[in-house]
Amino acid sequence: MTKTIEVRNPRTGKFDYVIIPPPPRLVVQQCKRTRRAQIRWQQLGLERRIEALQQWKQAILSGRDRLTEALVNDTGRLSTSILEIDSFLSSIDRWCRLAPELLQESAKNTAIPFIALQQTSVPYPLVGVISPWNFPLLLSTIDTIPALLAGCAVIVKPSEIAPRFVAPLKTALNAVSELRDVLTFVEGAGETGSALIENVDLVCFTGSVATGRKVAQAAAKQFIPAFLELGGKDPAIVLESANLELATSAILWGSVVNTGQSCLSIERIYVADSIFEKFYHQLVAKAHRLQLAYPTVESGEIGPIIAEKQAAIISDHLVDAVEKGAVIHCGGVIEDLGGGWWCRPTVLTQVNHSMKVMTEETFGPIMPVMPFSTVEEAVSLANDSIYGLSAAVFASEAEALEIAQQIDAGAISINDAGLTAIMHEGEKNAFKISGLGGSRMGAAALKRFMRKKAILIKTNDTNDPWWFENGE
Repeated sequence: MTKTIEVRNPRTGKFDYVIIPPPPRLVVQQCKRTRRAQIRWQQLGLERRIEALQQWKQAILSGRDRLTEALVNDTGRLSTSILEIDSFLSSIDRWCRLAPELLQESAKNTAIPFIALQQTSVPYPLVGVISPWNFPLLLSTIDTIPALLAGCAVIVKPSEIAPRFVAPLKTALNAVSELRDVLTFVEGAGETGSALIENVDLVCFTGSVATGRKVAQAAAKQFIPAFLELGGKDPAIVLESANLELATSAILWGSVVNTGQSCLSIERIYVADSIFEKFYHQLVAKAHRLQLAYPTVESGEIGPIIAEKQAAIISDHLVDAVEKGAVIHCGGVIEDLGGGWWCRPTVLTQVNHSMKVMTEETFGPIMPVMPFSTVEEAVSLANDSIYGLSAAVFASEAEALEIAQQIDAGAISINDAGLTAIMHEGEKNAFKISGLGGSRMGAAALKRFMRKKAILIKTNDTNDPWWFENGE
């Protein structure tokens, strides 16, 4: 008998929602049904697929209040939930606008005069998406939307920690007959995810490195592609030529947005010796201005820690840092308020790379600040990590660009933080253990769901094969 999963409310600590995972055999059946429906979805053509996604968007807008309420219950925060919904809806429009050009097929001549090339692509029939809890709506759809437009069918397994948002999406899907058979959500934990991987043609996973390794191994066993977006320990480098007012504001935002629960969070900060004290004093002053979103969801900017296990990790990192000599200037404590776990923006100095807070993913509103004496040292510290997702550099533009070329990460924001969250054109790959597979930004984000085919056409009238004509 399948065990139910009780879901915790991050604001109250109460288990107020239940999901019933399907047994593996039902996952297999769902995959078979969705795969069959994909054939018609592909045959509809791109224009009809765009119309279906736009209909879904309108149905979501009609029930937006229910989706917002569900997402707030999943995550315990309001403003970021509103932003997440806006980003999701705008992504539908963006991909619908870009898809016609990106999916255009071409025919051209080749280097051999009597052979023409028709370049075409065929979608992977069934894509599995396994998404995390920190941005549950956005990260369950960031791969789903382009895959659907490419002609794939998609089954999404959201995190069992934040699954409430699925119900309003399903309700909206019921209004779009052409889409509801090729976009399905299955709820469950690791067992459900494993069953999904065994029955799809391609898997997209966003989550921890530990689980990502398991997904990669399972996909390799099935001989299917795996696109993995994993953890990060993003550095920020601040040079003497930086605008400190801008740098402190941007780094604060990049560190505490969504309570630091983002793979793109700034998690370690390296500042030139000459401006070190001025920088961290400004950062502390600005951090003090931010308030917890408690007792109401509108009370402040900092929401609760969504996953209970993450509170223990953050606490462990802070204790380890203090034991090794770090100084906490603000925050620094995990608070139990109303049954939820909370952490105020925390600035630390006297940190070094012997500390977990400088080397392991913390995933909280924690800002360890460390001085450097030379640019070479700053780059070395930034690259002294097993992660390589993204980074930020604050300096004069010429200096910043030179440093950006030396950082081992897939996306570098210059004089701002987390720019890939708002600018989607730039293709990037995760470096080191931060991920694997094609870019989920730029044109590649859609094209990776297509298998390329080359159709080679002999164009002359002779009855001889090509090797005869070439004297073979």
